[in-house]
Amino acid sequence: MALRRALHFVFKVGDRRKTAAFYRDVLGMKILRHEEFEEGCKATCNGPYDGKWSKTMVGFGPEDDHFVAELTYNYGVGEYRPGNDFLGFTVQSRQAVNNARRLGWPLTEAGDGIFITEAPGGYRFTLLDQDQPETDPVQKVTLAVSDLQRSTAYWSSLLGMQVFERDEGRRTVLLGFSDTQCKLELHDIGGPVDHGTAFGRIAFSCPREQLPGIEAQMKKESQKILTPLVSLDTPGKATVEVVILVDPDGHEICFVGDEAFRELSRMDPGANTLLDAAMTADKSDEWFAKRNKQKASA
Repeated sequence: MALRRALHFVFKVGDRRKTAAFYRDVLGMKILRHEEFEEGCKATCNGPYDGKWSKTMVGFGPEDDHFVAELTYNYGVGEYRPGNDFLGFTVQSRQAVNNARRLGWPLTEAGDGIFITEAPGGYRFTLLDQDQPETDPVQKVTLAVSDLQRSTAYWSSLLGMQVFERDEGRRTVLLGFSDTQCKLELHDIGGPVDHGTAFGRIAFSCPREQLPGIEAQMKKESQKILTPLVSLDTPGKATVEVVILVDPDGHEICFVGDEAFRELSRMDPGANTLLDAAMTADKSDEWFAKRNKQKASA
């Protein structure tokens, strides 16, 4: 499945300012795209919410050849309950480690040049104290599973990912579509996977012509499909087609047609300004504070 590629992981965020500071100032990522929406996504991109929301794509480089983060913000929701499903986002960047130290961002040393930190919302990040590679500094995303053998079969046999490493001691398997792309690490936690309300979604692209086949195969194998093949419109940009799957532990998986997505995901040189303007215009924190109320907790 060499034509398939890893795209991004979706995080729900309750505080855009603190979150933007982490990705921009600590990790050193760039704001690649920012979009505002008046109503919920029909493919539940922002979760089970129908109101106003925003999407911000952040990464070390263009989405054509970098794995990035998609930050979704639902106006009026201040926090989400983390589960045990998301176990980490690993970044190789000495500069990120130095940035965290300089800014006083909490770091925990795990030995061998490995540091653990958290993004706002409790999302775990592993920072490798090494020079950033010329390619993508994002090395892997780690997700919890309850049955490693079952999950490996799903991701490799049904989705076509290659197994790169197995570690019986750590109970992990490392998979990917290419040696040069961000990998997916599955970690057997020996019990049920809880997605909380902060649950994310991992996205991949494939040639558009493969989407109906992916959907048909999942139906044939009696696997759960969260969103059957659907077209998503972005005003002024490309219309993309997606199918949303769910693995045996409930992790959401988005496959999107690559051709349209490459057009949709072009870097916007004004994205940084758009995000800052949206945060300035968002008076929801002040509204709640004046009324001595708190934003909703999902």
